Parts: sequence; C-alpha cells; structure tokens
Amino acid sequence: MKLDLTVHLWLEEDQYIAHALPLDVMSSGSTPQAAREAVDEAVRCFVKTASDTGTLDQILEECGYRRHDGEWAAPAWVGVERHAVAV
Repeated sequence: MKLDLTVHLWLEEDQYIAHALPLDVMSSGSTPQAAREAVDEAVRCFVKTASDTGTLDQILEECGYRRHDGEWAAPAWVGVERHAVAV
C-alpha cells in the first residue's frame, strides 16, 4: 500500500523533527534526511500496528483519507501556512 502524506520539518536544538500529517506521527534525526527516514519508518510501524489490530480503515477515515478505486486518497490540502498569534 502506498500512503500519501505531508511531512513538516523543523529544528529543535540539535535534532530535526519530522511530523507526518494527517496521521500525526512524529520522529527525529540528526539531519533533515535522517528525520525523514525516521518518520517514514514510524509511519510504517503505525500502519502495520493499526492493520494488525483491525483499526487501520477507521483511523485513516478519521484522518481524512477516503477510498478511491480501491486505494486510499489523502485529504486535499488547501495550504500550509505559518502564523503568529499575539497572546
């Protein structure tokens, strides 16, 4: 199965953080590429565990994925924006 997702990357001190949306799975690495590879592995583990427990379809639907021609289609992103909020 191929699963499309969006990955946000940022730097926290000396670690790059990768956040896979819309699954809300995160991992980190010492370089951006290491963080990407780590989050890919985390997503594979997440999907396998959900599949093994019989909850994968429900989780994907709750994350906005929809079945299309027997494959899971990712949510249509409208945009990725950075905001600052005065608090």
